[in-house]
Amino acid sequence: MMNTQHLICTVGTSLFVTNLPRLDEQSSGASVSTDEAAVARAWRCHDWPSLAQAMRCLPPNRRLLGAEINSIQSMLDRQFIPDACGLTFLHSDTADGKNTASVLRDYFVGRGFAPVTAVVVPGLRDDNPRLFRTEGLRNLARLICRTIHDYGPEQCAINATGGYKAQIAIAVLIGQALSVPVYYMHERFAEVIDFPPMPVAMDFTLWMTTSGILWRLSRDTQPQPAADFSEEWDERLEPLVNREMIDGAEYLELSPVGQIFHETFTERFRRMAPELLPPKATRKKPPRWETGGLRAHPEILAFMERLTAAADFVESCATVYFNPDLPNPTRFRLGSHGIEAVFSAGTWTVRIRVDTTAEGDIQRRAAVAWLNDWLNR
Repeated sequence: MMNTQHLICTVGTSLFVTNLPRLDEQSSGASVSTDEAAVARAWRCHDWPSLAQAMRCLPPNRRLLGAEINSIQSMLDRQFIPDACGLTFLHSDTADGKNTASVLRDYFVGRGFAPVTAVVVPGLRDDNPRLFRTEGLRNLARLICRTIHDYGPEQCAINATGGYKAQIAIAVLIGQALSVPVYYMHERFAEVIDFPPMPVAMDFTLWMTTSGILWRLSRDTQPQPAADFSEEWDERLEPLVNREMIDGAEYLELSPVGQIFHETFTERFRRMAPELLPPKATRKKPPRWETGGLRAHPEILAFMERLTAAADFVESCATVYFNPDLPNPTRFRLGSHGIEAVFSAGTWTVRIRVDTTAEGDIQRRAAVAWLNDWLNR
């Protein structure tokens, strides 16, 4: 038996859209068993708790019960998961998705599984392709990664059998990135299969260096002006974003793969940060306003004070540029002055040089990543 204690399951709607309506039609001809008739009756009455109870009277490998139940039972039979392990059902942002997940939750709670939760994936709906692509798949990646974080990657596995085909690709990529087993059962398969590890490599140093951009794009569901990031843009980010023209200007949004890239490396960085960060500063200096000809801005000074206090490795910071008429997304980056903070809280933008104890490229990149993580907590 594997170490899996919690299974993350994508959820489809074939149980509600195909299987149960077909059974309901068959039951009118009195060609079904007593147990099947009870299932059909609960389905017809929209009595979901009774439906889950009636379904438990049928063998769990019956195709009627749907891909999610069949695949989980196959995983139990092959000892990929233990009896009564925890389950998280991630379902589409639709009425059928919600109802299917509700029945699955009640079904497995009645079989002794715990904890069992049903979680909606906002935007994951097939009546709006753009919403599906820009929000639904990104939210799916975010929720899978968050669940893995909550339970620990060594405790988790992913069952990618249910739902849209695009979800399988998302699940497999997350599994490869976080070393989490991924399982799948096709409708023609007699049993579930596991995806073998693949030689997939992602650039950790790229994430650290560009974490400010990725945090900004991850946090916002709306596209962001590409011009905001032109000074620090790295061409290696291109596979992680979608570009589009809006009113003659180019905008960026994070792709589902980009969301996975960001989520997985955020989690990895938090585990590895103590080994990567610069040493603690032995002495700290108060922030300095060095932008000549302008009076010190209280909000900027307060931000620099919080920054200096929050990061052990920050020795001091000072302003190097101020524009009263240009907003820009707040983030940290490697710039012409070394580690820089780009700070804006309205119509203006300030750039702040951040002096740290960093020695070498890796420590500087790690410092940037830690500061961006701190900024977004």
